[in-house]
Amino acid sequence: MPGERQMVESAEISETAISETVISENVISETVISEIISRTFRSIPRSDQRRWGELYVRGLLSVSGRKTMRAIADGAGGGVEQSLYQFITKSPWAAEPVRRELADLLLRLEPRAWVVHPLVISKVGQHSVGVERRWVSQYGRVVNCQQAVGVWLAADRGSCPVDWRLALPESWAGEAALRRRACIPADVGSCPPEQCAVEAVSAMAGDWGLPHRPVVMDLRESDAYGICAMLLERRMPFVVRIDPAARGVALRALRPSPRAGRPEPVAEDTGAPCPPGSPLALVPELSRQCLPVEWYDHEADALRATSVGAARVLLRRTGPGAPRPVPADQQELILVGAWRDPARRTPSEYWLSNLPQSQLGTVYRTAMLGHRVRRDLAEVSEGLGIRDFEGRSFRGWHHHMTMVSLAHAATVLSTAPHTEAWPPPVRIPAPRERMGARAA
Repeated sequence: MPGERQMVESAEISETAISETVISENVISETVISEIISRTFRSIPRSDQRRWGELYVRGLLSVSGRKTMRAIADGAGGGVEQSLYQFITKSPWAAEPVRRELADLLLRLEPRAWVVHPLVISKVGQHSVGVERRWVSQYGRVVNCQQAVGVWLAADRGSCPVDWRLALPESWAGEAALRRRACIPADVGSCPPEQCAVEAVSAMAGDWGLPHRPVVMDLRESDAYGICAMLLERRMPFVVRIDPAARGVALRALRPSPRAGRPEPVAEDTGAPCPPGSPLALVPELSRQCLPVEWYDHEADALRATSVGAARVLLRRTGPGAPRPVPADQQELILVGAWRDPARRTPSEYWLSNLPQSQLGTVYRTAMLGHRVRRDLAEVSEGLGIRDFEGRSFRGWHHHMTMVSLAHAATVLSTAPHTEAWPPPVRIPAPRERMGARAA
């Protein structure tokens, strides 16, 4: 078959192309990237597929501009575009085992949280899998886009995405022709991004066997009650940001009873014009428990101190349509309020968590790891082509995002403050320099 012949002929090129790839800015530790490739590709059965995977990852790290198949192929010397396309778009290797190995390897960073971060990928046309015109609040307009969500292992030293979910709208999930065209598996349906994220962290805690870490999410535009209920049902620790004016969720403050270990309800202070049960009604309770918390703002590269207060609360659903009850023995949470601006009467941020109130500083610093993720997304992943996949298949999208995660990990692990497990970054000579050294 012509396709088979192309694969064999191009495979001869790939050995040279892999060894001649120049790593971006020459700061990636060759030891790091080699171990990432050897560890994460163990589940890919064919050696030629593993070679194409390595070539693709090194291309993401070395090619300037958009990380298209053609650009990566040209960077490798040409003649391999069809083989790269076959590896990413058509080859049936499973992405999940690769991501699982990556997550195990990234435990060396000592991650303190699993940060869920949404990703909007703007598109031209209607053929990319999952694309739809929708309102995107961060842009303040309707955008033709894919909507995805990533789960990042986050530490102060660095963060890296380890799992991805593409949120399919109903227009795709329910249309047989679109599903066939994009090769969407039968067990994949329509799923809101936040629910997709809960499924991802559930798999990480269960099937992947990772040590549990608090899940950090922004639920200001989501069903906070429903997502909290799902996380509580799965016994997952979490710190989630909420909209204090959102409807459908009621909070009731609790104080320890002097006569028993069980807390007793406290009447909400309704001095402010807000409905009972709103986080805004609990501001007096939050302010009574205030303390300064130091945390590192990775986006601004600065140490900050924020006044943070907390109150123990009961979480309840108001109105009809509750998707599921919160388990009765897990309703007690802490509401965290943070005053970024000391002049404000009310907090700048509201968070809900099932972590202990006695660890308030740790709770807030955990929530602030979202800044680490936003910085690494902007400074690392964006430059590695996280939005550049031009294919149309569901499998191809997941394969590309997996390769980007590997390239991201190579960058972060090479540049993060190193431990004995990782050597410091070394300058990798360019091909011409290697040739000159041999000639000398």
